Amino acid sequence: MALNSVEIVSVFSRKFAVTLFLLLLELDSSVVKRQTELAEMFVAKSISVEHKDLIHDVAYDFHGRRMATCSSDQSVKVWDLGDDGQWHCTADWKTHSGSVWKVTWAHPEFGQVLATCSFDRTAAVWEELPGESSEKGQSHWVKRTSLVDSRTSVTDVRFSPRHLGLLLATCSADGFVRIYEAPDVMNLSQWPLQHAIQCKLSCSCLAWNPSRVHPPMLAVGSDEANPSVGGKVIIYEFSEAQRKWNKVETVMSVTEPVHDISFAPNLGRSYHMLAIASKEVHVITLKPLKREQAVQTATAVPTAPAGTSRFEIRQAAQFDDHSSQVWRISWNITGTILASSGDDGCVRLWKANYLENWKCISELKGDGTKISNDKASNQSHQFLQTAQSSNGTRYYKVGNISQLNQVVWH
Repeated sequence: MALNSVEIVSVFSRKFAVTLFLLLLELDSSVVKRQTELAEMFVAKSISVEHKDLIHDVAYDFHGRRMATCSSDQSVKVWDLGDDGQWHCTADWKTHSGSVWKVTWAHPEFGQVLATCSFDRTAAVWEELPGESSEKGQSHWVKRTSLVDSRTSVTDVRFSPRHLGLLLATCSADGFVRIYEAPDVMNLSQWPLQHAIQCKLSCSCLAWNPSRVHPPMLAVGSDEANPSVGGKVIIYEFSEAQRKWNKVETVMSVTEPVHDISFAPNLGRSYHMLAIASKEVHVITLKPLKREQAVQTATAVPTAPAGTSRFEIRQAAQFDDHSSQVWRISWNITGTILASSGDDGCVRLWKANYLENWKCISELKGDGTKISNDKASNQSHQFLQTAQSSNGTRYYKVGNISQLNQVVWH
């Protein structure tokens, strides 16, 4: 008997569903295999940095071939990766009169430029003089300016993304975020203060949004210990019309002290992704709302003035695997893998699968040795859970379902 068009479509749909299901299973198998490969591809190298006190920060330059370290010994060291694959110290100098909390590189388009911040209530900008070196082969760095507006410890310092020009943001324990700009990139001794943002909370860290297609955005974290003050992460956006920074959101789901914060590189996403290091690791998504949606959302929240809700905020992931305070987080260049380190002395790598379920794909101890991956292996194989029904039919679970229209059971 000939099949009518409806029957043909039905048969095709069933075949397509089986094919799609097999592809999903094959993809899950490749994910497990890939995770195993990732766990085996890391090589740890130990570097004797010879700092005389605690090291607070490590920063790579744009190309990943230069590294800067800062310490409570008040010094900064610069390291270059040699052709032999080893790191060599090419500069070492005292930068501040107190502990140096953070060090960061400017984009190489502006030269070899570093910025540091310290407990001595200042931030400083340093530039390497090309062609000048000491008898020991050490490169020569000079202080171009010292930023002295803060009345308390300067806790973080960050250069803006290249497309915004040569901007420098600092945050302090006095609750202020200050943004400076070098009007002449050939004269780095001039850094006039452009904006001072009062956050009303002690600031511990900040991050620029690297997106080129959205207005300039900053995220600021607070290490305020009092949980009753509410959210510890505040989002600011720059308004070209008003020529000022406006507070647009507060992430209310994070109430513990925040130690580090980082936007993921935006490669075609229509939303922003923000990682937060606190007592746990949080991954937050901020989806821009249309103007009509923003007004409706603001009206629906009695405590928020109309028009202030600019984003739909969702917590994409939350990890407590460190079982301790998390101090540093960092994204890879594509914004697909997140690294975190905590008081447990371990570094963990996190990645989302095609269903946006985040999993730990690798765990390393501080000395570079790999942690027993039984837990990670069990998590990976949760993608391929099976169940047996009464009639002998086998069902394969290909992921967790949060919406009924996402993925069905086959």
